[in-house]
Amino acid sequence: MLVLAVLAASGCGGDGPVEPGPAEPEGTGEPALVAALGDSITAGSPLWDPSAAVRDQLPALDRRSQYEFWAAGALDPGTRFRNCGVFGERTDEIAARLEECAAGADRLVVQGGINDIAQGRAIEQAAADLEEMVASGQELGLDPILVEVLPWNNGYPGAAPLIRRLNGEIAAIGERHDVPVLPFYEALEDPAASGRMRRALTIDGDHPSVAGYRRLGALVADTLDGSG
Repeated sequence: MLVLAVLAASGCGGDGPVEPGPAEPEGTGEPALVAALGDSITAGSPLWDPSAAVRDQLPALDRRSQYEFWAAGALDPGTRFRNCGVFGERTDEIAARLEECAAGADRLVVQGGINDIAQGRAIEQAAADLEEMVASGQELGLDPILVEVLPWNNGYPGAAPLIRRLNGEIAAIGERHDVPVLPFYEALEDPAASGRMRRALTIDGDHPSVAGYRRLGALVADTLDGSG
């Protein structure tokens, strides 16, 4: 997610689609491949990464540290996620990988923006990149899903108004393109500490904990299940 120093890898994970989580409901839906495009929040940092080379250098691993893991487990058997998350990338860098990530996919989840804020990039530029990804996904027939930027505890309070501004732009993109925008921010925000994730839902102040990723995965699964 942030430019705090860890390995960044390019492209999608080399280990194939994410396996389903622990609860696999029976269902009649057709098998589907969901392309998950984004930064370290998509990758599953800090306990997971789609790149085996990056995982080899992580001090601890937990496959449950991905929203894709939990979403797959809540959807029809056969639904798989292609994890195309890369630590530290801005939205312009994420957008450059869309075509590769989306190849052969049925749906697309677009996530990003916190690294633009961390690196001092203009909110308008980040929003334009996100809108470009949504439009490209629609052109490819992938019915994109757009998600909000999370609260950033370690960037509080300075980053908080910038995150709110970018999330406002993300909401407007959703309206213009008639695509769902998932409330990732609200799902993890602490009601008693506005602008920050709940302590139990973040592992390091930058990324969700396993419990946090589980909440995000439920939002993705609910949207995919309700929209076909």
